[in-house]
Amino acid sequence: MGVENLMDPSRIKWISSPGPDSDIVISSRVRFARNISDVPFPHLLSEQEAKNIVSDVYSTLKNNTVFSRDIELYNMNELSGEQKTLLSEMHLISLDLADSKNGAVIVNQDETVSIMINEEDHLRIQLMLPGLQLDEALKQIDKIDDLLEERLDFAFDEKIGYLTACPTNVGTGMRASVMMHLPVLTMMDQIGQIFSTITQVGLVVRGIYGEGSQAKGNLYQISNQITLGKSEEDIIQNVLGVARQILMSERKIRQNLSGEARIRLEDKILRSYGILTNAKMVSSQEALAYISDVRLGVDMGVIKGLKPSALNGLFLMTGPAYIQQMAKNAMTPMERDLYRADFIRQKMEK
Repeated sequence: MGVENLMDPSRIKWISSPGPDSDIVISSRVRFARNISDVPFPHLLSEQEAKNIVSDVYSTLKNNTVFSRDIELYNMNELSGEQKTLLSEMHLISLDLADSKNGAVIVNQDETVSIMINEEDHLRIQLMLPGLQLDEALKQIDKIDDLLEERLDFAFDEKIGYLTACPTNVGTGMRASVMMHLPVLTMMDQIGQIFSTITQVGLVVRGIYGEGSQAKGNLYQISNQITLGKSEEDIIQNVLGVARQILMSERKIRQNLSGEARIRLEDKILRSYGILTNAKMVSSQEALAYISDVRLGVDMGVIKGLKPSALNGLFLMTGPAYIQQMAKNAMTPMERDLYRADFIRQKMEK
């Protein structure tokens, strides 16, 4: 199956399905870093050793009745640069994996699970769910982790926990994160103060594509920094507690806006709606900003007839690689901006 089969947003559960607090929390993600005992870390692997790891992980899952018909394997050396960028835009792989000649990713049918192989660690197991569902994400990823550990001997120390290529992941090897849509806190210039505060409790804020990316479309990923010395449950509860405080702040300001401030916000929302439904050209960065405004308008009842899930899909579907893949031919940046504007307009009309 080619990567084009992954592009339908209706099959992506964390986009198309509703979740708790999904007016503000787009998705919840839990990721485990794991390595196989007595095998060099990925940057020291021979080509054959790397192939063996891919084969072992894939066969372990294919031989299990839960996953046998539900997964596809994509080897990085068999994909074009554009296809790898597409997988990154869809949050299925990291940019580091895209650069790995021996890397691969296993993706399940509803794209809630992606397992990166031979990235920084031998395995990066990721599970994503819609809305604020970190507890459920942990339960589901634990089952996958247990299944793999039955066949694969993971590098583990009784005193410090799972061993990883980067010391910051040693211990549980777990990152728990939530992707939050925070347009009003951003507009009110309160976001910086909030994020400065949460770093004091061991959390970090990243952009839409995770580590090393900038915030776009008022989308922020909030995750734990510390994996050593805390249990998985403690980490989950820490991230959940902070996420709930932030979403309550965002929601309260939305509800209490009145007078001139409300009018100006509604005007901004409707102007963005007008641009998306009428513009001749739209860049990828502009698209994220305008979609963010319209998504806020839908959540606040300013715009009727649009589903939040459709706008979540547009957050994914307007990236350069996605647009290029949709068009099925090489385009200049201007041609992509023209295509993107027409594509968004058609989606909005539907």
